[in-house]
Amino acid sequence: MKSSDHIARLDTARRYHGLAAACLVLTLLPHALQAQEPATPQWRPALHFSPAEHWMNDPNGPFFLDGTYHLFYQYNPAGMVWGPMSWGHATSTDLLHWHEESVAIRSTPNEDIFSGTVVYDSQNRSGLGSNATPPLLAFHTSVFHGDPAHPDDTQAQSLSYSLDGGAHWQAYEHNPILTLEPESRQFRDPSVVWYPQGQCWIMTTVVADAQLVKFYRSTDLLHWSFLSDFQPSGYRKPGMLWEMPLLIPLSLDGNPHDPRWVMIVSVNPWSIAGGSGVQYFVGRFDGTRFTPDALPPDGSDPSAYAWLDHGADQYATIRFDNTGTEAPLLIGWMNNWDYASALPTAPWRGQATLPVQLDLKTVDGRPTLTQTPTPTYEALIRRQGIAAFADRDLGPNQTWRAPMGGDVLDVRVTLHRGDATRAGIAVRQSPDGRTATVISYDFTSGNLTLDRSRSGEVGFSPRFSLVHIAHLSAPGGVLSLHVVVDRNSVELFANRGTLRMTDLVFPPAGSDRMSLFSNGGHTYFTGIRISAPAR
Repeated sequence: MKSSDHIARLDTARRYHGLAAACLVLTLLPHALQAQEPATPQWRPALHFSPAEHWMNDPNGPFFLDGTYHLFYQYNPAGMVWGPMSWGHATSTDLLHWHEESVAIRSTPNEDIFSGTVVYDSQNRSGLGSNATPPLLAFHTSVFHGDPAHPDDTQAQSLSYSLDGGAHWQAYEHNPILTLEPESRQFRDPSVVWYPQGQCWIMTTVVADAQLVKFYRSTDLLHWSFLSDFQPSGYRKPGMLWEMPLLIPLSLDGNPHDPRWVMIVSVNPWSIAGGSGVQYFVGRFDGTRFTPDALPPDGSDPSAYAWLDHGADQYATIRFDNTGTEAPLLIGWMNNWDYASALPTAPWRGQATLPVQLDLKTVDGRPTLTQTPTPTYEALIRRQGIAAFADRDLGPNQTWRAPMGGDVLDVRVTLHRGDATRAGIAVRQSPDGRTATVISYDFTSGNLTLDRSRSGEVGFSPRFSLVHIAHLSAPGGVLSLHVVVDRNSVELFANRGTLRMTDLVFPPAGSDRMSLFSNGGHTYFTGIRISAPAR
């Protein structure tokens, strides 16, 4: 984890503009800026969005409209490291094949455009469009520089709007629409959700270094009144930032008579896998306050809390707006602030996670978020074809090498314990077996492990964590694994999405094999399905 001093210096780097930012980031991250970095097409993702070039971090304001998904994201159009932030833009009809559009909302010498959300104002309650042409409203954080109305580097919430489906945006003339008094350098990341019981919108923002979520209310999306704060008692950690707050309504176990609200926050550092990650709280929202159902005792370590992802590479997760009554769709940044500026990819640095649909189910007696790939992803897998293999009974220390492989794979298998102590799957494996990303389950301890220590290039940063472990029950000794393998990532969905692990990997050329293994006894593998989804 980063020290609090490092966090303070990194946050300062994020606030500075232009040359000052570049100089400070170069001081903090000596390996971040490399002229003429060699291109790495072998690690360009096939199933995940990445910009053609330059730096990307948080996804912003995703929405669905007229058959098209829109994704915005924090983007430096001029460099490979975090810098003056604009909103990049990409579109897709299936959440898998993306077309990069022109930069949507550009920074200026006086204003950076930080993260936020987009709302489709279908009834034109803001008055910024018309009933015939309802506006899209982008709520984002403005970071001011050299503005006489705001102290340098202070943050406030602003609004841009589009009348042509998101192709072009203009700033609201009365920006900013929401500030703190006194103004703050840590007030950011607006997220807006409709609250039907109150016939109003609810905005969540954070005061990042105070680990504080602030709630606001509006009926016209322009004028906002304060409601309440959310900050779990005994939870504050020195140097930790809260970012990208997200409030989502979900029914527990599909029961409309048991409505819950889920508060998702991205934390940096102190995540379950080290560095940055995504945490969530399940509770109730009464239109004014969010109250979590339960909290761990004061002083608990990260393992006592609920995490959206137990791997190292998911952050700044956000929901798609205007998708109708279907399950909420989420997408995140596949990276970690511990080593984001050192990733060995070029000419781009940064990408999105696989979009997933969200549900809330009772698991081991407590409400738990489950995540599964979207229906459009599943349709792609069916179209590409699925190879089914006979069930396998592997004895002690036996391995089955699949007759098909590739650098982009969808793998599904169920493990049934015989008398084995440990079993699992190796992907992105080299022909000699020396390189692989290994997913294993310890039937004795109940721990699921994703090990990327031999996955390929791992030495680009000392903070690139190698092994990630999470406890997961396997009732009756049965565990289902769904692994999405891309050219530079492995995403694991275990027990139908009850637990998720997302990790970047950088394997050498030719590491395109996969295998199943059993240690210490017999394991029965059923439902072996492999697909090689093409771009």
